[in-house]
Amino acid sequence: MNVSSEKQKKLRIGVLFGGRSGEHDVSLVSAKAVMKTLRASGRYEVVPIGITREGDWIVHPKAHALLAQQSQLGLGGPKPAYHDEITEEDRARGGLGSLVANQSARRPVDVIFPVLHGPMGEDGTVQGFLELTGIPYVGSGVAGSALCMDKDLFKRIARDAGLDVAPWVAVSRASWRRDPDSVRARVESLRLPLFVKPANMGSSVGISKISDIAFFDDAMNEAAKYDTKIVIEEGIDAREIECGVLGNDEPMASLPGEIVPAGEFYDYAAKYVDDTSALYIPADLPKKTMRAVQKAACRAFVAAECAGMARVDFLLDRNDGTIYLNEINTIPGFTPISMYSKMWDASGIPYDELLDRLIALAIERHDDRADVTTHFALPGDAETE
Repeated sequence: MNVSSEKQKKLRIGVLFGGRSGEHDVSLVSAKAVMKTLRASGRYEVVPIGITREGDWIVHPKAHALLAQQSQLGLGGPKPAYHDEITEEDRARGGLGSLVANQSARRPVDVIFPVLHGPMGEDGTVQGFLELTGIPYVGSGVAGSALCMDKDLFKRIARDAGLDVAPWVAVSRASWRRDPDSVRARVESLRLPLFVKPANMGSSVGISKISDIAFFDDAMNEAAKYDTKIVIEEGIDAREIECGVLGNDEPMASLPGEIVPAGEFYDYAAKYVDDTSALYIPADLPKKTMRAVQKAACRAFVAAECAGMARVDFLLDRNDGTIYLNEINTIPGFTPISMYSKMWDASGIPYDELLDRLIALAIERHDDRADVTTHFALPGDAETE
């Protein structure tokens, strides 16, 4: 077999990164790790596909420039200068459809690996577009992605599935700005401390923990910067336990891990900038509790119609041992200090094999969905006879 025919057998993986959310920088770090590992395996041809903060879709060489110009992690970092390099010709080429499905240029990609975090990437928007292209993609579909991104909707699904969730109140940004007194009255039933969060955001962006109601307004205004819906949760004296889930219809759970934040909670800086928080994998839990966490993780994964991968976060009450489901991340971080990959490594699936499995699961899900009839034939049509 010659070298060229061997290359043709490699799966062509489009790694999609960047995006317009507040988690843009996190995505760049994750994408670098994914691309490096896929290339090192020798089994894939990797195609970087970047999305700028302004929403422009770019490929090589500008996609590589986007990775190279990664700003310092943190919300206050300078904006990269790459936007000025995007030409009108780049924009005229269109979006992902023209980038990955142009038969006249090169062989199209076989699978898209979205490494996008937060809104307009992890929330079902990109997944819907990928459904239209007909290209297999890693991770959950439109419904699962959207449900898990919205912390309010996810809690409702979890509660209906019989899983424990902490007490919460959800309000629109418009109602907060129109009638803040009414919102304050609604949260009086919740016990301090409170966590105030944008409903649709990850990586702890825009989240505040308050132990004094005097700071409630500031926390609400901070969350309102990032979303039009805000979730206020009752704080629980709990251990932070996480569990990785892998699979489609029959998911399996990793060994759980525990995070012991150095600060008030596991915030953005603790996740991506410093390494002062302690991570324990596996978590120091009785076997019965560990199995309960794994079972709850898979139940939540199925209830929310997730696919491929997810990191399921729990709060383990220090007082009575109740396992509260906190949230699901359908595209968990793939940075060098990510919990998801570390938990699977401790469970016997190293990083490179984990990526292999995720790609295989994407193809499996795509093939399964392709077996659905999209044409309804009326009685008497030739197709029904």
